Amino acid sequence: MKRSIERFLTTHTGSLPRPDDLVRMMFAQEEKVPVARDAMEKRIRSTVDELVKRQVESGVDIVNDGEVSKPSYATYIKDRLNGFGGTSQPLQYHDLVDFPEVGKRVFGDPGRSRRRNPGCDGPISVRDLDSVRADAANLNDALAGVDATEGFISAASPGVISLFFHNGHYPSHHDYLFAIAAAMRHEYEAIAAAGLILQIDCPDLAMGRHIQFANQSLEDFRRSAHLHVEALNSALANIPPEQLRIHLCWGNYEGPHHYDVALADILDIVFEARPAGISIESSNPRHAHEWKVFEKIKLPPGKVLIPGVIDSKTNYIEHPELVAERIGNYARLVGRENVIAGTDCGFGTWVGQAAVDPAVAWAKLAAMAEGARLASRVFW
Repeated sequence: MKRSIERFLTTHTGSLPRPDDLVRMMFAQEEKVPVARDAMEKRIRSTVDELVKRQVESGVDIVNDGEVSKPSYATYIKDRLNGFGGTSQPLQYHDLVDFPEVGKRVFGDPGRSRRRNPGCDGPISVRDLDSVRADAANLNDALAGVDATEGFISAASPGVISLFFHNGHYPSHHDYLFAIAAAMRHEYEAIAAAGLILQIDCPDLAMGRHIQFANQSLEDFRRSAHLHVEALNSALANIPPEQLRIHLCWGNYEGPHHYDVALADILDIVFEARPAGISIESSNPRHAHEWKVFEKIKLPPGKVLIPGVIDSKTNYIEHPELVAERIGNYARLVGRENVIAGTDCGFGTWVGQAAVDPAVAWAKLAAMAEGARLASRVFW
């Protein structure tokens, strides 16, 4: 993972708005409507090329493939692993139970409502060896035509897979988690072998508190989070920490979030994970104050913070001066060389998501880049 000693670099969390024709193709595929494989692969390749160019034009330094080959950041694994042919139980969002009308709006999203997440009903193993290699090749081909600092690809953590896909086969959560980790090792190592940064999406370490483990005490949840990190580290054992980053998330949905676990209560566990880069939500109204945590908790040597300096759930376009202020808050506490500006979460977490208008999403990324330039003038 490259660091800059001259200015603040910029990146984002992963998913980007998909073109309408690709959305239609992916909806059809999710609903088992025949889609010509060659046509789908060609459109994915051209979309990655378009998105990489647009990221660079918007001022993003560390770019990706927009996650456009995946129906969502976690549920895509049903198409790449064996063992997921059962039925999952509906996820219960603790904060939305208190506000059911808000829940209706959240779960009424056309993308979320059409997302398929079957349960685990058999031994987990790798079924598709090629899709992740195609993802890496598409991104590397697109990177060859632009002047980007670096490229990254996201992959679901063992923990978040266990959150979305109900375990109906393994005798314990421990066994289930480590079976997922063993199967996902291929995907993780394929991305790293392609020379790209691997981002592990780990909402289970934060969002899991008010969904998967809502009935646990904080102490018990911390034990569960430790187990999730242990399983993740086992899958990442062969990849250098400097080639890894982790994304921490409380859920990319516009809801109350009043049961979100505090960053201070889980940060030490996050530090135990192998990835050197740590991407966190830092701009939404529930977590924007938590930069102050680093007044008391020191960033371990070798770690890099990627705070979200723009929100991913609102159509407000942040003012670049606000972005610069947010970057500065972290830089003063953890060191300017240890901060990369990022986004709270993705702008296309699943196919059909429409929380932020696509044109606004790109304007927000441009505002982030301008804010990073403003902050760089102050700190360099």
